[in-house]
Amino acid sequence: MLSILAYLILALAAGACLPTQAGINAHLNLWTRSPVLAAAISFAVGTMALILYALVRRVPLPAATGLSAYPWWVWSGGFLGAFFVATTVFLAPKLGATSMLAFIVAGQMLASLLLDHFGLIGYPVQTVNLWRLTGAVMVAGGAVLIRFY
Repeated sequence: MLSILAYLILALAAGACLPTQAGINAHLNLWTRSPVLAAAISFAVGTMALILYALVRRVPLPAATGLSAYPWWVWSGGFLGAFFVATTVFLAPKLGATSMLAFIVAGQMLASLLLDHFGLIGYPVQTVNLWRLTGAVMVAGGAVLIRFY
């Protein structure tokens, strides 16, 4: 089992992929002339990579009979991912990597506080307290400082 440090390093690596992916997809947008088409191509390549990985790892398909036990919104993750990628394709050349990611992280932090506080979509309840709220406000304030100063 990975230690918390390994998980944090993995999270940092995943975070580093976001501005890189946005920049790459923004260049793809120059060719396609459409943030939606650039995002669709990005998702198609990603889907092919995941299918190949699943085949190599011999990941079994889930039983279709158990699907009704899950809420309808489990399918919305792909929509949210598509919105995110298409939005970064659009924003990257307008805001730059730093401002774009600062505001994305601020939005993620605020949404995460709500998801945790109310235990939404399966997250364990972690109530908002002064320290967590202060941290989120500092992240949002940092985004403002990065963009406007």
